[in-house]
Amino acid sequence: MLIAFLKVVAFVKSGSKKKKITKAERLKQLQEEEEKRQKEEEEARVKHEKEEMERLEIQRTEKEKWRKLEAKALERSNEELEELYLLERCFPEAEKLKREKRLLSQWKHYIQCGGSPDPSISQEINTFISLWKEETNETFEAVIAKSKLVLNLIERLKLILLETPPYDLQDKNIAQYQGSILELQELLHLKFNIATEILLRQASTLADLDSGNMEKVIQDENVTLYVWANLKKNPRYRSVRFSETQIGFEIPRILATSDIALRLLHTHYDHVTPLRPVPAASQENTSTVTPFVKGEVKSVEAAISKNLQEECKQQENEPHSVHEEETKVMEEQDDTERQTEEPEATKCDLEMKLLSETVSAAQMLLLENACEKPYSFEDPEVDLYQFTTLGGVYHLDILELPPQCKPVKGWMIVEILKEGLQKYVYPPETTEDFEMENAFPPIEVMLKVHENVIFFEDPMVARWDAEGKHWKTDGISNVSYQPEDRLITFSLETFGPVTLIQDAHVNMPYQSWELRPLDVNKVLLTVTTVFTEIQIQIKENLCKLASIKLNNKRHSSALEEKWMSPVSFIIALKEAGLNIFPTGHSHFYVVTNYKLPLVEMKAYRQMALLSSAFAFSWSRWNTECDPKNVVFKVREHLTKEEPSQNPNWNFLMFSGDRAQSLKINESSEAFSKALKEETEFHSTLYHMVKDFASKEAMEKVRLSSCQFIDSVCHLLLSTRLLSYS
Repeated sequence: MLIAFLKVVAFVKSGSKKKKITKAERLKQLQEEEEKRQKEEEEARVKHEKEEMERLEIQRTEKEKWRKLEAKALERSNEELEELYLLERCFPEAEKLKREKRLLSQWKHYIQCGGSPDPSISQEINTFISLWKEETNETFEAVIAKSKLVLNLIERLKLILLETPPYDLQDKNIAQYQGSILELQELLHLKFNIATEILLRQASTLADLDSGNMEKVIQDENVTLYVWANLKKNPRYRSVRFSETQIGFEIPRILATSDIALRLLHTHYDHVTPLRPVPAASQENTSTVTPFVKGEVKSVEAAISKNLQEECKQQENEPHSVHEEETKVMEEQDDTERQTEEPEATKCDLEMKLLSETVSAAQMLLLENACEKPYSFEDPEVDLYQFTTLGGVYHLDILELPPQCKPVKGWMIVEILKEGLQKYVYPPETTEDFEMENAFPPIEVMLKVHENVIFFEDPMVARWDAEGKHWKTDGISNVSYQPEDRLITFSLETFGPVTLIQDAHVNMPYQSWELRPLDVNKVLLTVTTVFTEIQIQIKENLCKLASIKLNNKRHSSALEEKWMSPVSFIIALKEAGLNIFPTGHSHFYVVTNYKLPLVEMKAYRQMALLSSAFAFSWSRWNTECDPKNVVFKVREHLTKEEPSQNPNWNFLMFSGDRAQSLKINESSEAFSKALKEETEFHSTLYHMVKDFASKEAMEKVRLSSCQFIDSVCHLLLSTRLLSYS
């Protein structure tokens, strides 16, 4: 039994041993593995070569296709550019209409004889100023009534400077208009001071029965006056509030016992900040065609004159019979008319070309970026290229109370001081007579922010430095703002003009934008920023604020439903705190998506041409492409209804000389210049869009008026959507 078990164990052990591989078998195995490896490598090489050949073939095919498309685009580029030139004649046509409108406005003013001067004529405005200076004893109400005309004259002069192209403005005219503006501003403020003095002379007769002091509030659409006269000199009466409002002052004991008056004159306009220099057109902006065109116009005029003179000589020197002469005269007259018509038509074309160059240069001026800051601002001084004043100016004054009127036997007798209204110096220049160290603490001021102004951040307070002629932020402390009540409180060391400032670029860069047609000659421009969504409607040559949203809630504004010219509208929006209009210095304060000005200008002009039937929108790929190209979305939009949630956009890239439809969309992983299938290159956006447009859409485009296209283009140039979003 034991022997049998041992045999089984021995058998199992011997069976479990592996068979030994011979050297020949091992060599054969290695040879098979090497052959297999070589075969796999060969297959991989063949596959790689095949893939490379296919790749090269695809690349060659793409290059060939690209070359053919480029050749085709080049072949028709002249034709496309000529058609675009004819379409863009709308811009000089619009400029001609604006010039005619300005001349017609002057003529209407002349024939109306309404009594108000034409501010552009120096003799009339100087006469108006001289006559108003001679008027005396005007009450505050009378000055306010006259101020409406004065403010209108100032506004008209500013519009002339802004609306007239730089090439039509001479230096002497600029100096004349700006000089008239300054004279009117100074005279208006002087009249307010004189009227305040007249009012304060009657303080004792207007005293409040309860307090014994005089308090007066006069409100108007452009000016609000708060004045308080300290007649009782009660040392405990230190809190001055006007008409049961929070507006007023907290005054120290020294003022509560002094013969003074406190005045808060809130002008809803800013006549304190110096006028900005009018941008001049540099020679670099003017195309080289311009002097050539000017020369051609002169040569055509000379040719017309020469042809007419030669024809007259021929008629005098050639003797013929009466019948032959009559026949020849008639033939010559026909030839003369034809020859005259041709040069006249050529002259008109050349003049239109010259005007077109002028308009283009003026549009380029709106896109110019300054190379450097014009001035180095020190710490307390306000940089007015970065900040803007809002809500007008609060003129805070401590005045010496003038002699009061006294009734004597039915007469009112008053002593009139030659020096006029005098300011009370606080704190006084010498304080030796005063023992207390804190006898002249800062005065606490409470102001109401203008209801038509929007502050997206807490407003900052600045005071006017009369010596340096600039706004400063020093001497102001304890600033607090209550946005619900629109009240701002601060402490002021010395009185004078005060204003509220906000970062001019608080709404830049934009988050997105869209230009959508509403009808022929009517579009809606929507600009979305971090704080707000602004909708602007453009119709013919007018603009209006359609709506504002703050924190996704509708906000009412006094500017809504008011149609204005583009320049007036831009000014009004800036003054309301809705600044979406960068200047030549804005790139120093905002991170921009720089684009070549010429490319940007061409894009805006052609977008305006198509805006009656096509919607344009922001694309995130515009920041990914180089400065020589712009990328945006476009689609046909003919209905007045709101667009769907996911509209079918075309993505276009434009370099100024070439437009192409891109294969990518907004959700693509990376930017690519790959061409969309079944599309071609074009020299203009107009012809690129025309490839996928309907006849109805192109008919709407052709029906667009030149003034409407010019207005849309001006808003696009002013907002610079392709660089500041």
